[in-house]
Amino acid sequence: MIIRQIQIGGFEIFCYILGDPETGAGIVVDPGGPSGPVLKAARDSGISQIKYIVNTHCHVDHVAGNKEMSEATGAPIAIHELDAEALAHPNLGMLAMFGAEPSPPATVHLKDGDSILFGEKSVQVLHTPGHTLGGICLYFPGYIITGDTLFVGGVGRTDLPGGSFSVLQNTIKNKLFSLPEDTIVLPGHNYGDTPTSTIGREKRENMYI
Repeated sequence: MIIRQIQIGGFEIFCYILGDPETGAGIVVDPGGPSGPVLKAARDSGISQIKYIVNTHCHVDHVAGNKEMSEATGAPIAIHELDAEALAHPNLGMLAMFGAEPSPPATVHLKDGDSILFGEKSVQVLHTPGHTLGGICLYFPGYIITGDTLFVGGVGRTDLPGGSFSVLQNTIKNKLFSLPEDTIVLPGHNYGDTPTSTIGREKRENMYI
């Protein structure tokens, strides 16, 4: 699996590129800024076709590049079904604050347990509510992209619509912390002392859980 972590946009957002080295197919996860650097990184990694644009949740900082990325690649936008409405009808004040264009609506509505295929590779969708109603993480052996569900040493905020701290804690304890401890955590923001962590480290050290 090709894995690229790119800090982009404001608020130290991490965008991810995953790809199949055999077929050149890939996905872009949370394009929070201009598409140019992301697509260059994809090409440099041998990814020639973006099959999906996947949003871990509906917040503007993670979807600000959806429109430009969709226009550049023709790839459909995928998000959990419970965040699809918020993506299609965003808060205009938040758009203005980020200087972002509205995202096109998602045409792929994800559910817990779905697989997203690109070439011969795939990731599994884990529905992880708490930060938003339809937050998701993307799991593949040895790695999990956690969006704003779990950070290095922290968790996503829960004071926005659809957020719940108790739900987030239960999600992390029951879903994420059941994964192998050596699973590498790929967070949605560069907020920690390192850009990645492991499930084992977060179980031992994350004071929010």
